[in-house]
Amino acid sequence: MAITLMNPSGLPEIDTYRQVSTATGSKLVFVAGQVAWDAEGATVGAGDLAAQVERCYLNVATALAEAGATFDDVAKVTVYVVDWTPDKMPLFLEGVARAAAKLGVTPVPPGTLVGVAALASSEHLVEVEATAVID
Repeated sequence: MAITLMNPSGLPEIDTYRQVSTATGSKLVFVAGQVAWDAEGATVGAGDLAAQVERCYLNVATALAEAGATFDDVAKVTVYVVDWTPDKMPLFLEGVARAAAKLGVTPVPPGTLVGVAALASSEHLVEVEATAVID
């Protein structure tokens, strides 16, 4: 496996992600920001943050698979959420948990969550991008 996830001593241990990842592989996979679209481009979960987060993570997994990678190969995730406030965290975590259950993984690479004013489409509440490393 090309990715090692760590929580260094001296930094808080966060349940939902690790603080650091190291990569030893030779092939980088950059997944463009994925929104809650199905294969035909229709928005899934209009107005439902948890449903859209779930779909975004499933779409990231689909993109990773095409490149020969899985969430185990992800070194970093960046999430953009429209009008983010901390009270939305339970819905965000619910969506991640539902995607993880469907995928049979625990996606905990280092991550950054960024609140934004808007995304490219007003229907989209969240966008998720990922960087993976594979051998």
